[in-house]
Amino acid sequence: MKLENAKAIVTGGASGLGLATARRVVAAGGRATLLDINDDAGAAAVSELGNDTHYINTDVSDEAAVKSAVAAAAEHMGGITLAVNCAGIVAPGRVLGRSGPMAGDYFARTIMINLVGSFLVAKEAANVMQHNDPEPDGERGVIVNTASVAAFEGQIGQAGYSASKGGVVGMTLPLARELARFGVRVMTIAPGIFMTPMMASLPDDVQASLAEQIPFPNRLGTAEEFADLAAYIYTNTMLNGETIRLDGGIRMQPK
Repeated sequence: MKLENAKAIVTGGASGLGLATARRVVAAGGRATLLDINDDAGAAAVSELGNDTHYINTDVSDEAAVKSAVAAAAEHMGGITLAVNCAGIVAPGRVLGRSGPMAGDYFARTIMINLVGSFLVAKEAANVMQHNDPEPDGERGVIVNTASVAAFEGQIGQAGYSASKGGVVGMTLPLARELARFGVRVMTIAPGIFMTPMMASLPDDVQASLAEQIPFPNRLGTAEEFADLAAYIYTNTMLNGETIRLDGGIRMQPK
């Protein structure tokens, strides 16, 4: 698949990893539709990226909203060849906190946005991709999900987040196996500690402390590095059914 021909939907596309991915697609000559719930950031992103970009307010945990947004994106771009799931929340909290046990709804909301949301976008995108004209090797589309190193080394206070991201890792291979007959590949990126808007809001000393935990390079990852990997996955047909850690070699400690 050639990035200059990509017709991409990117969730969480108005900022952070998603916006960087959209920038990468558009810079190569492709088109991108940003699915997000931040209208101001979405408008700013479209203003920056130009006519090859479109924004749709979308709650990824709402199945009807996802169906509508994916259909609108496909109509606007004349199809979808790439779906990148970057929308997500962290929602930290101890299972047994000072005020008592964690509320089930709080845990469930993290699962709904991070895991179910990724699934809803993936299955609706695949439904569009299966009708694409195949590339010479039969390829019709690529889905890239975002997990986290917390899927493997969840820290104290990350029960919901780790469960949601572990679910994203777990569904990667079965989705890839099922969608193979349509020529649709499924991959997952598991970032380590990256400079995102949420991270930028933390004090400098906290950011520095986190960076010191990364073996090499001894710094936080950048959104552009995530976007580079997403772009490479799109262009390398042999990458399928796997989760790639993008973490500088970090292995998270219990807390």
